[in-house]
Amino acid sequence: MESNRNVSHPRTGRRRFFALILVMGGLLFTGWAAFGTSSERSDNNLLPGAAPFDTAMVEAFERMKKMRGKKYVPRTKHTRPDGSAKYTNRLFLETSPYLLQHAHNPVNWYPWGDEAFDAAARLNRPVLLSVGYSTCHWCHVMEEESFEDEEIARFLNKHYIAVKVDREERPDVDAVYMSAVQALTGRGGWPMTVWLTPDRKPFYGGTYFPARDGDRGAPAGFLTLLNKVQEVYHAQPDRIGKAGNQVTTVIRERLKPVTGDRLPEADLLHSAIDIYRKSFDATYGGMTGAPKFPSSLPVRLLLRYHRRTEEPRVLEMAQTTLEKMASGGIYDQAGGGFHRYSTDEKWLVPHFEKMLYDNALLVMAYLDGYQVTGDASFKKIVKEVLEYIHRDMTSPEGAFYSATDADSLTPAGELEEGYYFTWTKDELVEVLGVKRAEWAAKQFGMKGPPNFEGRFILHLPESKSGDTAPVDQSIPEWKANLATVKELLVRHRNLRPRPLRDDKILTAWNGLMISAHARAGMVLDDPLYTERAVRAAHVILTKLSRDGRLYRSFKDDQAGYPGFLDDYAFFSASLLDLYEATADIRWLKKAITFDEVLKNSFEDTENGGFFMTGKSHENLIAREKPHYDGAEPSGNSVALLNLMRLYTLTLDDSYRKRYERGLAAFLGGNASNALALSEMMMALDFYLDLPKEIVIVFPEGKRADVDPFLAEIRKHFLPHRILVVAEEGEDLKRHAEVVPVAAGKKAIDGKVTAYVCEKNVCKLPAVDADTFFRQLGRVEKLIRKEG
Repeated sequence: MESNRNVSHPRTGRRRFFALILVMGGLLFTGWAAFGTSSERSDNNLLPGAAPFDTAMVEAFERMKKMRGKKYVPRTKHTRPDGSAKYTNRLFLETSPYLLQHAHNPVNWYPWGDEAFDAAARLNRPVLLSVGYSTCHWCHVMEEESFEDEEIARFLNKHYIAVKVDREERPDVDAVYMSAVQALTGRGGWPMTVWLTPDRKPFYGGTYFPARDGDRGAPAGFLTLLNKVQEVYHAQPDRIGKAGNQVTTVIRERLKPVTGDRLPEADLLHSAIDIYRKSFDATYGGMTGAPKFPSSLPVRLLLRYHRRTEEPRVLEMAQTTLEKMASGGIYDQAGGGFHRYSTDEKWLVPHFEKMLYDNALLVMAYLDGYQVTGDASFKKIVKEVLEYIHRDMTSPEGAFYSATDADSLTPAGELEEGYYFTWTKDELVEVLGVKRAEWAAKQFGMKGPPNFEGRFILHLPESKSGDTAPVDQSIPEWKANLATVKELLVRHRNLRPRPLRDDKILTAWNGLMISAHARAGMVLDDPLYTERAVRAAHVILTKLSRDGRLYRSFKDDQAGYPGFLDDYAFFSASLLDLYEATADIRWLKKAITFDEVLKNSFEDTENGGFFMTGKSHENLIAREKPHYDGAEPSGNSVALLNLMRLYTLTLDDSYRKRYERGLAAFLGGNASNALALSEMMMALDFYLDLPKEIVIVFPEGKRADVDPFLAEIRKHFLPHRILVVAEEGEDLKRHAEVVPVAAGKKAIDGKVTAYVCEKNVCKLPAVDADTFFRQLGRVEKLIRKEG
């Protein structure tokens, strides 16, 4: 069960599922195989226990077959001798990589929609809702054990309407029914399995279920549960209806946060940091216990708090966590990028999937860490992660893919979690030679017994993320040796079958990665990262935006689903970051435009904050108003911080009022929300600070003279600031039309001139970098009240 929370995860070891799909170096079956030859088509529309598909559906399958082309390979163990799929269901018509993974299950799957629920009402059947995502390890396990099982499929098809949902494309559906599962069981995760009435009300649910009684120690397996639930559904309909109504009432209450009646103050920040301090793992970083998620200890909040209090313990917490993650197995030591989370307290044994959002957020955390500490190892991690993203997770047009799987094929044709990323000592010798392999094994902690299912997870137990050399080597020599070893390992590893990649493009997650690139370009003075951010933003604006509205997902040249709160909030934040990185006013104007959509369609104008869905979205049984940060920050946390940035830029007081109303709603009435909304606590810190308003004006044709001033900005950790860089004349006027603090500024005596202001009150203009540096150094302290 994949989760953001502290849920333990048993492992399955080696598995043979889908082994016929992939072989070393590529796909086993090429050419169209999903339907077979024309002489075989008489059984194409037959699923065990299900009525035949009508002619229109079969024709739709045929059209999709032609569109997918010869390279399409059905993902199933139910194949004919020629490699064609024995079964095909409605999910074959979808674009979601996760839904397509199930398109050739013997289960008669429906995508979420009226067709499924109308069929359930017409046939008087319960609905089995299964929610997951393409790189979810335990989703794959449940598919192998249950959804590829013909006996279970037959029972489902006879007695249920089965609905599949990709949680990454439909976060609204996921949030509603995850709330139901948490209310019913006290825990949540994926795969999520929920039983619904035809009017979409949940009455029973859970996460992963073993297929049969006794499997994995379960007293009742999935098949037994399916049988018992459908018996009760028909024998006691009043009981089912009552349960559905009760759970729906609970969901609506859970998804509606308590409304506060006052603005929070600094004591909330102090209290939250005190709790993190008490739960900090001083040995390994992060929070005590396991599993460990990078998001469970908000490093970026700690760094901001330290900036304004200078408490050394808080900096130590952030720095230790960054160091231990970067040197642990959760970080892909050979190829770069962070895995999803660590199953142990040492950050050693990860869950091997890689998510775009994790890596984007961690890039921003390491950038902050680098600015605060000057630790070059943090800069190195940023560059390695962004190189991994460019190499493995970037589309030809420049947008970013979503995730890669935890599982990959072994040479024996077995699917095994983590195989692609792990090594044996013999493999190191084969790739590196004896002497270099011995050296590498020592650096990567390959002593004693293997640390993961007979293989080794690479980590750097004796160094600080690869920046502390052994006593017998200089740091430059050690770094050069390590770089050579990593290059050789990656080159060899690329010969292995790679984990499956989810190549859909999500607006929200691209927003996070665009921000990561834009900030990296700014902090590291590397225009390449900024250029990549601009390219990705253009893809979102051309492929996932129409008539001023955003769409959620893009795959197979199709944009799907109206954008959700996260899409608008995360992408708008990236546009603000692009404005500061490029000094191009169009990015700021776009951010303002998308905030208008949030205000008019998503905002809770009565209580403050934003709903996940807009007025044009499907009406579910509840409308969520996200009120906690998980692996990703809450859309409300980012949206409120955007409002604060927009107010500081534009001085439009409506932004401040909307921000304060939202902040009071989420943090003003319930102190416990502070830990659930660490990203919003950063917005509170912004609010309680005096943000710096920096305007740099340069004479016509002297853009290069700005560089020494930007270098001074890079030396300071300034999380609460706005930055305007403009050429004197028409360019400055265009900025001043939107950013009033830029009005009236000029380049004095033909020199680059910097203005540092707070609340629109400016210090004396600085025409030299040293004066500018001193002006940037003032920090508004965060004072803890006595008592």
